[in-house]
Amino acid sequence: MCIGQPMQIQEQQPGRALVAGRGEERWVSTLLVDDPGPEAWVLVHLDAARQVLSAEEAARVGAALDGLEAALRGESVDAYFPDLVDREPPLPDFLRDQYPEDSQ
Repeated sequence: MCIGQPMQIQEQQPGRALVAGRGEERWVSTLLVDDPGPEAWVLVHLDAARQVLSAEEAARVGAALDGLEAALRGESVDAYFPDLVDREPPLPDFLRDQYPEDSQ
């Protein structure tokens, strides 16, 4: 499984960029994202920028990766996913008719 990493462009050349993030720096292809611009955040998979991210999106992805690392260490992940703490997942559409009190 490939997990994308949010990385920020440090230097850009035609078709590639030097990016930094999560403790590393490397050159990646930017052919899939046109011209992201200087200091843009990109989601990197297998040494290729696949998507341009806002700073907020990059922070959320980074927090999710930190949470994954914490889970692998057996630690609590609540601090990394505060929007999910104390939240009940919604029922799928096909079950809502069977449990109308939970469909809100």
